Order: sequence, then structure tokens, then C-alpha cells
Amino acid sequence: MAWPTELKLDAEKRTLTVSFDDGQSFALPAELLRVMSPSAEVQGHSPEQRVTVPGKKNVRILQLEPVGNYAVRIVFDDGHDTGLFVWDYLRDLGENRDAHFQSYLDELAAKGLGR
Repeated sequence: MAWPTELKLDAEKRTLTVSFDDGQSFALPAELLRVMSPSAEVQGHSPEQRVTVPGKKNVRILQLEPVGNYAVRIVFDDGHDTGLFVWDYLRDLGENRDAHFQSYLDELAAKGLGR
């Protein structure tokens, strides 16, 4: 398992860059992190309960809070702060960012919701 060596927020607090010890680095938009939050509020307790979160195009990250040595809690400016982003999940979001984002856009379109 790759281990993160750095979590860095950009000046606008709209992009979190995660660097790993294998040299990989991923720039993750705050919007994607917010709508893909691993919290029960977003993911539900089963796939059928998953919530499509609209209107987060301009969401920003207020704070990063380490959780032990396995995750980070991301505090967003819309008040959401219950998702614990474990390292493997951040890695997956980075490696599959475009696919995750397209899936989100497809969900929004199918439900008539906007970013």
C-alpha cells in the first residue's frame, strides 16, 4: 500500500494535492471530494441509499484534520465534515478521478440536478 507523504491545499482551497511515497501525486478538486465523501450522509448504508449531492461546484476546503495514521477528515465550507478519507480511498479518487467525476456528472444529469 502506498503511503501519503504530503497533503497540500492550493491557495483558493479548491484543490487538495495528495503525494504518495511511490512518487504518484494527484490533484483532487474539492467538489469531487465533497460529492464522493465516504460519510454515511452521502454514501448511505447501502448502494441504494447513496445520495447524489448537487450544487457543490464552488465548495471549498476549510480544514484538514488527521485521524490517527490512516485517514484525514476534510472540513468543507458548507459544513460537511463527517467523511473520513482513508489513504486507499484518496488513492482511488486520484487514480480514477476522471471516471468518478464523469459518473457524478451523469448522476446529476439523470436526476435533473446541477453542479
